[in-house]
Amino acid sequence: MSHSTRAALLGLGLLAAIPNPGLAQAQPATPQPRPAAPPAQPAAPRTQPTAPQQPAAPQAQPSTTQAQAPTTQAQPAAPQARPATAAIPEDRIALPGLSAPAEILVDRWGIPHITAASQDDAFFVQGFNAARDRLWQIDLWRRRGLGLVSEAFGPAFVEQDRAARLFLFRGDMRTEWLSYGNGARRVATRFTDGINAFIRWAKADPSRLPVEFRVGNYEPAEWAPEDVVRIRSHGLTRNVQSELRRAQVMCGADAATDTLRQRLDPPDPAPAVPQGLDPCAVPANVLDVFELATRNVPFTAEGRRAEAEPYDLSTIGSNNWVVAAGRTATGRPILANDPHRAHGTPSLRYVVHLRAPGMDVIGAGEPALPSISIGHNGTVAFGLTIFAMDQEDLYFYETSASNRDDYRYAGHDEPMRVIRESIPVRGEAAREVTLKFTRHGPVVLEQPDRNRAWAVRSVWLEPGTAPYFGGLDYTRARNVDEFLGAMDRWGAPSENQVYADTSGTIAWVPGGLMPRRRNWDGLLPVPGDGRYEWEGFLDRAEMPVSINPPQGFLNTSNENNLPAGYPPALIGREWSDPSRSERVREVLAATPRLTVEGAAALQMDVVSRHDLRLARVLSQLRTDDPALRDTIAWIGTWDGQLTENSPQGALMELWSTRHLRPAIIAAAVPQPLRATVGAGDIRTAVELMENPDRRLGADPAARRDAILADTLRAALADAAGRMGPDRNNWAWGRVHTVQFDHPMAAWMDEALRTRFRVGPSPKAGSGFTVSAATYAPASFRLTAGASFRMVVDVGAWDNSRVVNTPGQSGDPASPHYRDLFENWRTGGFVPMLYSRPAVEGAAERRITLTPG
Repeated sequence: MSHSTRAALLGLGLLAAIPNPGLAQAQPATPQPRPAAPPAQPAAPRTQPTAPQQPAAPQAQPSTTQAQAPTTQAQPAAPQARPATAAIPEDRIALPGLSAPAEILVDRWGIPHITAASQDDAFFVQGFNAARDRLWQIDLWRRRGLGLVSEAFGPAFVEQDRAARLFLFRGDMRTEWLSYGNGARRVATRFTDGINAFIRWAKADPSRLPVEFRVGNYEPAEWAPEDVVRIRSHGLTRNVQSELRRAQVMCGADAATDTLRQRLDPPDPAPAVPQGLDPCAVPANVLDVFELATRNVPFTAEGRRAEAEPYDLSTIGSNNWVVAAGRTATGRPILANDPHRAHGTPSLRYVVHLRAPGMDVIGAGEPALPSISIGHNGTVAFGLTIFAMDQEDLYFYETSASNRDDYRYAGHDEPMRVIRESIPVRGEAAREVTLKFTRHGPVVLEQPDRNRAWAVRSVWLEPGTAPYFGGLDYTRARNVDEFLGAMDRWGAPSENQVYADTSGTIAWVPGGLMPRRRNWDGLLPVPGDGRYEWEGFLDRAEMPVSINPPQGFLNTSNENNLPAGYPPALIGREWSDPSRSERVREVLAATPRLTVEGAAALQMDVVSRHDLRLARVLSQLRTDDPALRDTIAWIGTWDGQLTENSPQGALMELWSTRHLRPAIIAAAVPQPLRATVGAGDIRTAVELMENPDRRLGADPAARRDAILADTLRAALADAAGRMGPDRNNWAWGRVHTVQFDHPMAAWMDEALRTRFRVGPSPKAGSGFTVSAATYAPASFRLTAGASFRMVVDVGAWDNSRVVNTPGQSGDPASPHYRDLFENWRTGGFVPMLYSRPAVEGAAERRITLTPG
């Protein structure tokens, strides 16, 4: 940083509050001139970051018959003070639109620490920096969300663009901006100004643009502030797809059979078929447009053609917990969070630190959005998981035989809103498309031969529900009351927030826009004729909350965590499997003094409670087959941990995923419905093996035993075919692997594909362990899990730790493209540094920005 820049920041009080000898001592004697031809990501450092230290011994975990928590945990690398004579590389850029000098200090793990003279400038620099590291990713995010993919990639994507446009926010923008609290529009404006500043700077020398733009032979587009909040299709709302599948199962069977697909919690009452619905009349393709609107952009080699991919709700999950000071070894609260999403490269998350007068926040968000959604602000820490509100409904309508744009509502014909738009298409004339909307939402299917139309209603389309943008509001909170007030305005996605502050308060605060349904359960499609209407939304005061609970900790993992006596119908009954939450609760309850290291170790816990239950069922199986008896005894010696090296873990997962669960579905579900039921609900499958019932036929116990023996025998042959006949050489990590490929890999040559590829590498865990590692059943390749992990030592902020994957940068030439992958894969972390001296001590590059 130049003396004039430092003086400007000192004058505004940004550096004066913290002693900073390292800053003055670390300057080069003479600033180096900027190279004439900057690299593609100009601020990327060119020195390798320091590796984390070796794993340290973890905190003691529960013993007896319960499987142990992980026994190793990597410590973050301790930042070392830089010698007085040392200098770090500096880039100096003059930026039109910046009002005062600012800087980005990039630490040796690729985390940018932004300091600006005003919050306006901080968000401007955040936008500039997001583009510096992730321009191609955020440009594609914008194109996908606005329905502008065809403009860059051609006619194969027109239908996806049309679908995306159906789910844009189209309401009053003034109301929209006011929904997020003070200054939301200004923040989005400055953030997008910063993105645009980088785009203009990079276009001045095309070598600065990410390589993907050269692969696709196109340029990034500039942003408008409204782009940030109008895009809704990346949000996580539910349960419209489940409504379709439930209708299909109830057409061919009954509600009991549907529990094999999706268990309801609580199980009673059974779903009620709404008056006017014939489950057999729900077309199988009714949500094709919805799924097209909500999926990623698929790049395929054959004809550069868009290809459908499933929208898999199993990729949605997370863990978080917060432990009160009285139950920690530090005497301060500890907060941990690892949100789970579909994996890819670049990472969904981006870690950033923003510092300006009145703001000092650090944590993770999505790179296309300003501020953060997970992290802390120096007083309050917060972390999120999905809270399974039912925020969607599928409606069907009787349309007029004389005018298909009219539908019956409240006894009269009501016109659809019809919008015609032009989609720009690369290499062709623009395509005109028609978008239709009922009073409930976008029309996703018309059946003119039946005088019927279908539409999706979602909280997406309400003001204030731009996914994660509401985090801007709660990052300003200074106490639990202010945090509750901010969560009152949170719209989507529906979240479990865990909270801790420096006063010692901890809390669980769920939030989201929850429709009020008075006369139906939301589990099946309903007529859109006025009989089934949302009657407003629940107020925050009507939702549960827990502050400073007597047990001294709170944890969530997408399970049904409604308090006893709370009416489940107010929120919903479709929750995730509770095994992750049960395991976390088990460990926290047995740990009287949690350490930061213990919290980090728990995030990597790979005990499979379901596999242990199935092992107990096998132990009771009576068989004359000596090979099966020997195998069952061998499984009985296993501790239930799905480590990379576990041979029993490899067999149990092969057996459960490829053999046992399909056999259960085949035995209990009519053949035409098996594809709809899919792999089925894991809880129901395990319980059916523990307590067989009539769904398995006239003699459930005998059928159960036959299924167990036949499928275990098949799994043994499968394991031998994959890993050889000697079971001592089997290992879960030989089967279960992680590999990240670039979304455009099919459009790249092999050399470039290889540069972007991360892995393959072995991976511990499964979709049902705390260290979530969901995989594709056919290949066992990882598909979803922790998008990043964070442990916060509340009040001793520099002791906090974090890890992203595979790295912070989207540029494969950067040392920060894949440098965090091994830490993420094996349980390591890096420091999430907060104080100015600590940041200075770990900085490896300074980017000095001045008004231009």
